[in-house]
Amino acid sequence: MIAGKDLDLRQTATAPDQDLGDDNQLKKQLRANIKPLKNLQKKLFANHSYGVLLVFQGMDAAGKDSLVAHVFAGINPAGFQVASFKHPSHRELAHDYLWRVNLNLPRRGVIGIFNRSYYEDLLVPQVHPEILPGENLPNVNQLSDVNDEFFKERFHDVVHYEHYLNHCGYLVLKFFLHMSKDEQKKRFLARIERPEKNWKFSPDDIKERQYWDQYQQAYEKMIRHTASKADPWYIIPGDDKWYERLVVSNILIEKLNALNLSYPKMNAEQTARLNEAMKRLDKEK
Repeated sequence: MIAGKDLDLRQTATAPDQDLGDDNQLKKQLRANIKPLKNLQKKLFANHSYGVLLVFQGMDAAGKDSLVAHVFAGINPAGFQVASFKHPSHRELAHDYLWRVNLNLPRRGVIGIFNRSYYEDLLVPQVHPEILPGENLPNVNQLSDVNDEFFKERFHDVVHYEHYLNHCGYLVLKFFLHMSKDEQKKRFLARIERPEKNWKFSPDDIKERQYWDQYQQAYEKMIRHTASKADPWYIIPGDDKWYERLVVSNILIEKLNALNLSYPKMNAEQTARLNEAMKRLDKEK
């Protein structure tokens, strides 16, 4: 679903509400999407007029990494990049909070993935406001300074930043992978019980799980205030990973097709150069 100002995550499904088939059918449809996505990416890269930024947000174990791996399996690495934003470093804290975003913004012609994004700076402080007084922000010296007005300004900043990106030729697609608490528990247990998944587990996962309700409220507030007509949020049911992957793939293909991408056309001078190059090649023995 496309989220707006009236979003209520408690009433928003975490499981698919439509039948797109079983896992084998979903996998087949996802594989079928690889070829058109690959062709669109080639045109995007050749054209260099547009950049594409995909923002993925979700609770721990929502499937962000595996989604990227499966949806973009056929993409040329030269036109694809992934960045992730965790707690800012000392160097990053010495700049504005969107500074590190610009450093990782994909070039025009490239599909960029933010697996966790600048939205972490709007989300995590709502649950853990105690982190902000130590970040040397102006007028944020104590917990009481991390108030509604503070977040209202950040929401405002991000909406206008995304509009700025649109004006610069960027398509911004924002996805919230909406997973249930029961499904997260199931996936955490799998990380503990299956040796090949042990490396994925972190004690911090369990620590943050106790703030589940606070994170849901923070996501809802953040999405409500940063969803715009130009840059909406897509709420993807996250309890079924294959459904999640297919829906994201379908949306991406739809939005790339809407750009009417094409390979650059040669002008008369460029065509003459091509013809001259062909003549020289033909003369070679």
